[in-house]
Amino acid sequence: MELSKKTLLRIGIAVFALYLCIHYWPVVAGILTAAAVAAWPLVLGCVIAYLLNIPMTWYERRYFPRSGKRFWNASRRPVCLLAAILTLLAIAALVIALVLPQLSSCVQLLLAELPDAIEFLVERAARLRILPEDIVQTLLSIDWKSRIGQILELLTSGIGSVMDTVFRALQSVFSGVVTAFLGVIFAIYLLAGKDTLRRQCRRLLHRYLRPGLRQRLLYAAEVLDDCFHRFIVGQCIEAGILGLLCTAGMFLLRLPYAAMVGALVAFTALIPIAGAYIGAGVGAFMILTVSPMQALFFLVFLVILQQLEGNLIYPRVVGSSLGLPGIWVLAAVTVGGGMLGITGMLLGVPVAAALYRFLREDLNSVPAAEKCATPPGKQ
Repeated sequence: MELSKKTLLRIGIAVFALYLCIHYWPVVAGILTAAAVAAWPLVLGCVIAYLLNIPMTWYERRYFPRSGKRFWNASRRPVCLLAAILTLLAIAALVIALVLPQLSSCVQLLLAELPDAIEFLVERAARLRILPEDIVQTLLSIDWKSRIGQILELLTSGIGSVMDTVFRALQSVFSGVVTAFLGVIFAIYLLAGKDTLRRQCRRLLHRYLRPGLRQRLLYAAEVLDDCFHRFIVGQCIEAGILGLLCTAGMFLLRLPYAAMVGALVAFTALIPIAGAYIGAGVGAFMILTVSPMQALFFLVFLVILQQLEGNLIYPRVVGSSLGLPGIWVLAAVTVGGGMLGITGMLLGVPVAAALYRFLREDLNSVPAAEKCATPPGKQ
């Protein structure tokens, strides 16, 4: 096959560009990093828009769907978008209101009880003769309340000046708030004009891509969107079920902070597989300030509940909705977490589900040439 001059020119330009990227990689990496930082609010806006689109479409299907009046059709998008934003804000405010005050009081209580706990441990070590007598006397002579206060003051003040630490903290918070605000504004614009944006993207694909490649690309986008949508909805349902079961079980066992720990476990359960254990650690820490034995009971209860959830609820709610076997769910979470941490845990399952569907459909499809082929020896 002969190559045209235009094709050879494109190959030459691509090879030369690759050489420049390799040779001047520090400069290219700096440019890519600066571009990624500059585009981060837009990426965050796309993520927020995708998450908001799920409840917004749910509201749109129920906001006078069969009405032909112009008012209802014109107001459907802004009203449903506002309802979706208020729904997510209400859920976040509920979790914060349940968790933060109790967590703050538990930390204060733990710091207040810590000096007495240290003295008790030192006395018990002296009775059991675990530590030498001189070390025990030295530990008992220390004023632990003042020492803990000095440690907290050192941690809050830092090595540098207090004003410098406060300035950096305020700068970081301000930067995060601005980024989040820009992301939310961009997400609102995306959702408000998503129909127009969808038509424009299809026109671009129709203009610059061949029909076969365009159809495959659109199909891949539909499969990925369906997998991510099913995963997010299934994960939220599974987290809600786990939080309710945890709250009900703690009430039956008369454990403290039942509503707060249940909300925390439900929120952290949005992280596949490992999320509930993160909530278990924080919950056990809070119950520990009330009773160490109750904290132990809580850990045993949550381990049993997590096993039931992992073997019965999670495969049925999330795995079945995605059509992905449980072993591949675990593999996707493990590999994704090893590569990208928590982000990889969240993205690994829907991406693996999409790849699993592509592979299954490709294996199940039988080309027409194979159907018409005559087996050897029967010609």
